Amino acid sequence: MLLNKIGEFGLIERFRKNIKTDSSVIVGSGDDCAVLEFDKNNYQLFTCDMIVEGVDFTLKDNLYLVGRKALGISLSDIAACGGIPRWAVVSLGLPKNSTVKDMDKLSQGLFDLAKEYKVNIVGGDISSAPKLTIDVSLIGIVKKKNLVLRSGAKAGDVIVVSGTLGGSIKGKHLKFIPRVKEANFLVNSFKVNAMIDISDGLLQDLSHILKQSKVGAAIFEPLIPKDKECKDSQDALAGGEDFELLFTMSRHDVLKLAGKNNNFYFKPIGQVMPEGFGLKVFDKDNNIIKLPVKGFEHF
Repeated sequence: MLLNKIGEFGLIERFRKNIKTDSSVIVGSGDDCAVLEFDKNNYQLFTCDMIVEGVDFTLKDNLYLVGRKALGISLSDIAACGGIPRWAVVSLGLPKNSTVKDMDKLSQGLFDLAKEYKVNIVGGDISSAPKLTIDVSLIGIVKKKNLVLRSGAKAGDVIVVSGTLGGSIKGKHLKFIPRVKEANFLVNSFKVNAMIDISDGLLQDLSHILKQSKVGAAIFEPLIPKDKECKDSQDALAGGEDFELLFTMSRHDVLKLAGKNNNFYFKPIGQVMPEGFGLKVFDKDNNIIKLPVKGFEHF
């Protein structure tokens, strides 16, 4: 059987069935980060992400930005759990015709972003590979009271995004800002019930929250903030690689958020509904829009 018969998430579920963990693992596979025991007041967050030439970038792209993206994706995962990134290891698969100049450029993008977010790069590995491949494993810390997972959304919650969606293929996927500051502002000031970062498209990533929280959702398409490069509604709903936060909060907390003076951008786009409602998207006349393909899958 070929992988495209079960898809990326089917393969993940196939692996997950055979994963056994001990009591040191608070949350294993299935969220933006694994959550591990650390100390009395904090958990440790652990995530990894790999980007591959021809899938996540091309050699025509600015390699400085490619290096930046490689770490930025993992920073976004830590943010989605309400944490602070701390330590990273980086592994590189390099084609034999790679130049030192190109690798210096790529590494500088990664190092500059690490410095900006106070991440210590503590090691890694290098191997030859047919295509340029970068894998980052990142450890963060989160206060136990601030941990946010995908599984806490409640019917009646408001669904909010942290920025504009769509148009990432035009360059935003290399230049996005990991929303670490926004996430820490949220978890330190409000009760965030569920959160995820939008990597595979709004609908697909929202579906992960709905599945794990056992709820439904109503999204109002006219409320979705669209990037200036956004092509159409399909792009905003399923384009992917926006790396904005998607989160749910009580209506009370959303009103408090709207009234709090801050320099961040947050936009309500819908409401969490009971599980039987499913996932529906409405247009400006409250008619149900036929849903596009939900988002990106590797297989």
